[in-house]
Amino acid sequence: MLEPAMVHSAPPSWSSVLDYVRAHVKPQQFETWFTGLQCLVMQPGQVRIAAPNKFYRNWIERHYLPLLRNACEEVLGTEAALEFVVLEDASAIENDATMPSPATASVATASAAAADTAAMPAPPANKAAEPRPVNIGEIPLNPHYTFDNFVVGPSNRLAHAAALAVTENPATAYNPLFVHGGVGLGKSHLLQAICHQLLARNRALRYVYLSCEAFVNEYIAALQRGNVDAFRQQYRHVDMLLIDDIHFLASKKALQEEFFHTFNALYNAQRQIILSSDSPPHEIPELEDRLVSRFKWGLVAEVEPPHYETKVAIIQRKAQARGKRLPDEVVHFLADHLDSNIRELEGAVLKIIVLASLHNHPIDIELCKSALKELTGRASDVNIAQIMNTVATQYNVKVADLQGKRRSKSIVLPRQICMYLARELTPMSLAEIGGHVGGRDHTTVMHANEKIRKLRASDPEFDQKIERLIRQLQRG
Repeated sequence: MLEPAMVHSAPPSWSSVLDYVRAHVKPQQFETWFTGLQCLVMQPGQVRIAAPNKFYRNWIERHYLPLLRNACEEVLGTEAALEFVVLEDASAIENDATMPSPATASVATASAAAADTAAMPAPPANKAAEPRPVNIGEIPLNPHYTFDNFVVGPSNRLAHAAALAVTENPATAYNPLFVHGGVGLGKSHLLQAICHQLLARNRALRYVYLSCEAFVNEYIAALQRGNVDAFRQQYRHVDMLLIDDIHFLASKKALQEEFFHTFNALYNAQRQIILSSDSPPHEIPELEDRLVSRFKWGLVAEVEPPHYETKVAIIQRKAQARGKRLPDEVVHFLADHLDSNIRELEGAVLKIIVLASLHNHPIDIELCKSALKELTGRASDVNIAQIMNTVATQYNVKVADLQGKRRSKSIVLPRQICMYLARELTPMSLAEIGGHVGGRDHTTVMHANEKIRKLRASDPEFDQKIERLIRQLQRG
C-alpha cells in the first residue's frame, strides 16, 4: 500500500470525469468501481489512473475502458491515451527516470500534499479511504431486499432462519447454505438480505454475488484470454461467495471441475458460500456426486410456494411499500386468484395501483378483475360445469361422485384435476371452486392444484393428458 509520502491530489478536471461517469452508470457500480480510483496525470493526450489493486485495474480495463476514455476526451476536448497502474506500484512509477516530467509533477510529496490540503477543501477522493463493501459480482444489491421486508411464513421459515444464522456466524453456522425453490419465491431476496446484514456490520466486506451463468461466461472468457489464474484469484480470495441459479452448472463438466476447486478453496479458508437453485442438489441433472455431496455439507433449505395467509401478508406489505392500503376484500380476492409466486403478487399490486391512478378509479373488486385478466390471461368462457362434465367423461365417473365425499383413488384424482383446471381456466376464487366440488375449503383446492402441477412436471404422459383436456375445453 502507499506510504504517507505518496498521497496524490487529483487534477481539477478529474472530478469532471467522475461526474461524466456517474451519469452513465448505476450508483452501485460507481460506488464500487470508481470512488477508489486516483488520477495521477491528466493532460491532453495522456491520462494515468491508479487503481487500488490488480483486480480493480483488470476489471476497469475489461468493462469500463470505453466509458472512461469517452469521459476523459469529453473533459479534455481531445483524444487521450489511458494508462492504468496499481497503487502498490505507484512509487516505482514516480521514481522511473524515463517518466515524462508532467507525471513527476503530478506526484505530490507529503509537504506539498499538506499545503494543498490547507489551501483547498478536502477532495471527494477522500471518501475512498473509508471502508466500503466490494462486490466483484454482476448483481447489484436491491435496497429493498432486506430481512425486515421479507414476509415469513410456514413455506419459508426454515430458509429464513438459516439465512439469519449465517449472518450471526458466517462460515460457521451453515456452510454452505443451499436454498432451493421455484421461480419468484424469494431466494434472491434472502441472499441479498444476508449481504445487507453483514455489510451493516463490516463495510469492508469483500463478496461476490452473481448468477451462475455469469460465472460460466467469465470462466469461458478467461480461457479465451489465457488468464484463468486471474479468474481464480478473483473468486477464491473473497470473504463470501453467493451464486444464484447454481443448477446452471448441470451437464457442464469442465465448469463443475472449476467450481469444485473454487468451492474447496473457499471452504478450507473458512469463507461463507451461499447457493440458490430451482431444485435440491441431488435433482440437478448430471451434477457430479462430489459436488452434490459438498452442497449438502451445510444446510439445504427449501422455499415453497406461500400459503394463503402468507400471500395475504405479502400483498399487504407490497401495497404498504407503495404507500397504499388495499381494502381487505381486494387483498383476499388477489390471494384467491393469483398463483403462489411472489413476483406475480407484486406485479398484480403494482398493476392495480397504476390502473387506479391512471383512471382515477377506486381500488375495488371490479378494478382487480380487470387487472387480473391482463395479468393471468385466463380464459373466461370455460365454466366449472363444463370442466366437471369433461373430466367425468374422460375418467368414466359420475359428476355426482366428483362432488361427493368418496375418497377412493378412482375419484380423488379426477376431482383434483377438476379443481386444477378450474384454477387454470376460470376466474373463480379458491373458495368458489371448493364450493362446486363438494363444499371443500380453499386449502383443499390449493393442495389439489399443487399435486397436479407436480404430476405434470414428473409424468410426461399425464402432462399430455391434461394438455388435451385443456385444448378440448378451450375449443368448447
